[in-house]
Amino acid sequence: MYWRTLHFLTYFGDSMLLIPTAIVMAGLIIWKNSDRRAAWYWALAFCTAGAVVSFSKVAFMGFGIGSATFNFTGFSGHTAMSATLWPVMLWLLSGRLQERGRLFAVGVGYAIPIMVGASRLMLNYHSASEVIAGLILGLTLSTAFLVSQRRSQVQGFSAVQLCIALLLPLLLLSHGRLATTQWFLQRLSVQIAGIEHPWTRADLLKLRQ
Repeated sequence: MYWRTLHFLTYFGDSMLLIPTAIVMAGLIIWKNSDRRAAWYWALAFCTAGAVVSFSKVAFMGFGIGSATFNFTGFSGHTAMSATLWPVMLWLLSGRLQERGRLFAVGVGYAIPIMVGASRLMLNYHSASEVIAGLILGLTLSTAFLVSQRRSQVQGFSAVQLCIALLLPLLLLSHGRLATTQWFLQRLSVQIAGIEHPWTRADLLKLRQ
């Protein structure tokens, strides 16, 4: 039960869930937000998170650029992407609530990536430095987006509209299929660097010995 809970939490940062949800959110922002530029701001924030995470992983797996001292091999993608998405998602869907309700909803959005990051640590997928870096990156981008929208008006969702908006994320959560982004980045790193095998954490930590 314990391990199933950790894997369930970590799935809230999986690209298989987050990328389709981010696309749905862009459509919802266009539909419900008074700021017509907001969808572009959202796309910029989400894509920036993905690009920084991917670049850090390619830099390490292809060229060994990391820190043995801090046990750092790149940003935690699950943590960074979830920290970018969930605060904005909860802000968007809570448009009908009063100010306290919206603040609570956004607070939940900030709490989700912290739990995702903790699950990545407990499952030994990442080091503390990688999770913290992912949180800083994602929360900076989501907060910047929310600050840019502080004067915009978001129309509320009816119960039916809310169900439609959550349909795809809920289906993906129930399915639980994992993304293959790590495998893709490993292949890409090897090809770019012209090496036979990607760098691993074990290779990095040998440098500390």
